[in-house]
Amino acid sequence: MDKSWKTTRRDFLSKTAALAGGAAAFQIVPRRVLGAPNRPAPSDTVVLGNIGVGGRGSAFLRPGVSAAICDVDDDHLKRAAERVGGNPFLCKDYRELLDQSDIDAVTIGTPDHWHGLMCVHACEAGKDVYVEKPACKTIEEGRAMVNASKRYARIVQVGSQGRSTEAAYRACRYIRNGQIGRVSKVNCWHYENPVGDWTPDSDPPPTLDWGKWLGPARWMPYNPQKVHFNFRWLLDFGGGQIRDRGAHVMSVAFWCMDSDHTGPVSVEATGEPPGKGVWDCPPIMDIKYVFKNPDWEMTWTQPGEKLLNAPFGAKYWGDKDTLIVTGGDGGCGTEDKAMNYEPPSNGAPVFHSPGHFQNWMDCIKTREKPIMHIEAGHRVAVLCILGNISYILGRKLEWDPVLERVKNDDEANRLLSRPGRGEWHL
Repeated sequence: MDKSWKTTRRDFLSKTAALAGGAAAFQIVPRRVLGAPNRPAPSDTVVLGNIGVGGRGSAFLRPGVSAAICDVDDDHLKRAAERVGGNPFLCKDYRELLDQSDIDAVTIGTPDHWHGLMCVHACEAGKDVYVEKPACKTIEEGRAMVNASKRYARIVQVGSQGRSTEAAYRACRYIRNGQIGRVSKVNCWHYENPVGDWTPDSDPPPTLDWGKWLGPARWMPYNPQKVHFNFRWLLDFGGGQIRDRGAHVMSVAFWCMDSDHTGPVSVEATGEPPGKGVWDCPPIMDIKYVFKNPDWEMTWTQPGEKLLNAPFGAKYWGDKDTLIVTGGDGGCGTEDKAMNYEPPSNGAPVFHSPGHFQNWMDCIKTREKPIMHIEAGHRVAVLCILGNISYILGRKLEWDPVLERVKNDDEANRLLSRPGRGEWHL
């Protein structure tokens, strides 16, 4: 495979400087480069490339800032180009976007099975990354994303934006400052996975590059029940509510429990078999996670009892009190006692995000760690992945959160990675 697309901005600048030689010192610098009142200099502007803009990814399009757009669907590309205006670079192969030397950072809003490979390649290309949740499809991919972020000194924010909401911030302060005591249990609830109908396979529409949409996933015929938003209900691409909203609810839980650095020691899932349609995620699912040092447990109940009339969320059980946090994405809520609480001056500090996307932008300039950095995003994705593996195998998993391996279970460990397909692999 041609590796020329991996050229970094540093390589580009060094090459152009060498070609220019000493004459560069005498060039006249236009006013637009230095900036002007009410107009930031280009050095202060983060130039974006957007990969995957059909659904959630379209929220990251920025007129005047998005300079390159990639999507495997012509209709998505057309709408995105119209939205940002100007003359953005358009492509269907994300590597062409990464080869654009003027792109500082990229957003990845593709289906889950693409996140890992695109993020690693973006880091290699010298781009900072905002990747939608869940961070990865496999545990091998997640660890590769963490390693690439470190090796290439890239800022990677995972799109579990609940941590950047006011309610989650106040709930986290309340719990970390001991207002409910030592937490021994977190109960997460959500409604069922949908059950689809049987739809026959067909040829893909001419606007969609089905081969590139599949990418590293195993080959299968096109079906409208598999593509775009429907990918969430297939284990090959998404993985159901546990990997969708679970990545939100559990992100807030890990933040409140200060557990971004670790993982469970055991995972046990049960679930109802899928229906007879195209989708294969279990409609009903229950998972129990056990943690050590400190000792606590978390459960995922699907469906679970709705609290505060919210369709999903979590209840935290301490030895002094309890606290409910509803939602987990951009629509978080919590009880008044947490919203009204003000910690003492010497209380446990909690970072107050200015907004999830803005926090990423700020960190690109300061090079500080974002609120949902890739290590945290990977650790949360591990929970979702192990839950599905336990359901698929029908047994409890004993997990080593340091080595990131299932103890004494070769079959389970084979499911921690995937071979990729063709040129699309780590």
